[in-house]
Amino acid sequence: MTAKAERHITHLDLDAFFVSVECLKNTALKGKPLIVGGSGDRGVVAACSYEARKFGIHSAMPMKLARRLCPHALIISGDMESYSKYSKLVTEIIADSVPLFEKSSIDEFYIDLSGMDKFFGCSKFTAELKQKIMKESGLPISYALASNKLVSKVGTNEVKPNGQLVIPFGEERSFLAPLAINKIPGIGKETAHLLIQMGVETVRTLSEIPMQMLHNLLGKNGIELWKRSQGIDESPVVPYREQKSISTEQTFPTDTIDVNFLHGELVRMTESIGFQLREQNKLTGCVTVKLRYANFDTVTRQCSIPYTAADHILLQTAKELFFKLYDRRMLVRLLGIRFTQLIPGNYQLNLFDSTQEMVRLYQAIDSVKHRFGESSVIRARGGRAGM
Repeated sequence: MTAKAERHITHLDLDAFFVSVECLKNTALKGKPLIVGGSGDRGVVAACSYEARKFGIHSAMPMKLARRLCPHALIISGDMESYSKYSKLVTEIIADSVPLFEKSSIDEFYIDLSGMDKFFGCSKFTAELKQKIMKESGLPISYALASNKLVSKVGTNEVKPNGQLVIPFGEERSFLAPLAINKIPGIGKETAHLLIQMGVETVRTLSEIPMQMLHNLLGKNGIELWKRSQGIDESPVVPYREQKSISTEQTFPTDTIDVNFLHGELVRMTESIGFQLREQNKLTGCVTVKLRYANFDTVTRQCSIPYTAADHILLQTAKELFFKLYDRRMLVRLLGIRFTQLIPGNYQLNLFDSTQEMVRLYQAIDSVKHRFGESSVIRARGGRAGM
C-alpha cells in the first residue's frame, strides 16, 4: 500500500481582532483593558483585550459583570464597517499569496500548503506570510502549522497572542495529550462536565478510553471525540468563495393591495432568510426589497446597514424600505427580499447593541427552528409594529 501523503495545514487567527482594529484607529488604547460591546448594564461583551481578560472578562459576559470585575476598563460600542474592511484586507493578502485557503470566520483562516514542502519549507513560508500580514494590515496574528485543521487550530490557541508554532507530522497526539479536554473543539460545557465527573480531565486520559466505550457514552459524538483525542482530522480545507447573496421572493396567486397581507409576507420572508444567514454563520451588510406591480413595473430599494443577522434589525430595515417603495397604492404581483454584502460571522458580532435577553432569545428560537423547521416559530401578524 502507498503511504498516505503528509498534509500541511496552517491555521491563522487575528489576535483579539475587534480590539486590535480599535487600537489601530486609536493608538492610545494599546495596553489598556478594553471591552467592545453593548455599553449599557444589560449589554453583552463582544470582545475584550488581553489586558481585560486578566480580570476574568470574556466574550458573551454580561456587561454589568464585566464592569464590576474591571471598573476602569474602557468600553467601545464597536464598528463593524472597520472590522469588515480589515478582514477583507487580510483576506486579499492571503488570496494573493496561496493557492488554497478557507475563511472560516471574519478573523480566522485555514491554508493548505500540502505539496509546497517539495519546493520550499512550509514553516518558512508561513512565517513570512505572517510578517507580510502584520506589515500590510498592522494587525497582530498567530498561527500553527500541523497535519490537519484540528491540531493547527488548537495549536494557534495555545500560542496566542502574536505567536507561532509548528507541530511536526506524527507528533499530533503527544502535543494534544497534556491539554485540558475543553481545549478540543466540539467538547462543550455539558460534555466536559460529564467527562470530568468520570475523572477525564486531560486529552491523554480521553485518548486512552476505548472508542466503543465513548460511543456507548456519547453516541456518534463519542466516536468523533475519540478521533480528535488521537489528533485525527481528515476534514478538507474548503476553498473560499464569497457568497454573493441570500434572497427569496413570492409571486402571489392573485394581485393584491392588502397592506396587512403584504406586511405579513415581508415578515415571513425576512425571518426565513435571516434564519438561513445564522445557520450559515453569515452576516449581511445590505438589505434590498423588491416590488412588482400588476402592470409588471418592478421597483427596488436597498439600504446598507451595520453587519448583522438579527431579525429585529433586518425587519425594521425591510419595513422602512417597503414603505418607501409602496407609494402607488397599486395592486402588487410580487414581493421579494435580498441580503447582500455577506461576510462570515456569527451572532457574537451583533453583541455590540444587544442585551443578554436578546441573545438568549435568538439562541432559543434558532434551536427550535433547527429542530422542528423554520415554520415552527413565526412572528405573529399582530406584531407588525415590531417589524
